[in-house]
Amino acid sequence: MLQQEFERQISNLIQKGYPSITGQSEEDFRKQLEPLRQKVVELKHAEVSTQKGKVPFVIVIKREWIDAERAMKLVERKNKAGFSIMASEELNRFTPIEGIELPEGVAYLLVDIDTGQETLNVTPIQAMEIIKNENRSPLTIEEGVALITHFPEVVKKNNGFSLLASRCGDKRVTALWISEGKPKLGWCWAGNPHTWLGSASCQYRFG
Repeated sequence: MLQQEFERQISNLIQKGYPSITGQSEEDFRKQLEPLRQKVVELKHAEVSTQKGKVPFVIVIKREWIDAERAMKLVERKNKAGFSIMASEELNRFTPIEGIELPEGVAYLLVDIDTGQETLNVTPIQAMEIIKNENRSPLTIEEGVALITHFPEVVKKNNGFSLLASRCGDKRVTALWISEGKPKLGWCWAGNPHTWLGSASCQYRFG
């Protein structure tokens, strides 16, 4: 099942045009991602399920290959494309916070993802402490976009999620939610709680 899911995600990226966007042939694109397959094999006890906002793994494409603004436009949920309220220049100001180490290469696996249903109506500041206490890691912008690229159904009208691992030095945190039926990448204040917004996290990153 996990191998099939890995292949589904690669096919999903190809169908959305990632090879041409990254200046590669489909064959070369597949070769770049193939080393991640062995990491999927190591997750043999995981199950492919999105119940309660949990996902076993997703393939994350780094911003060096495709930026978040463009990637959001390729997200599709119920026949509606995603969008970002921030342009690439502003999004690029948001970088991984201290303690977040991304694997080398242009793509990696994000493993054991939770969209943060248990942190709904909890401020991002408080949610960060909860995530740390559980020995988990918050998600970056690219990781959040990758998640809804492969599993668009995990972001719901009354359940979006913040991406606490990307900050730009001010009081904003980026988040994903549904606006007018479309997946939206925007931002909220780190000290404000929202009944419809949790904070996503993961267990591991494998390159």
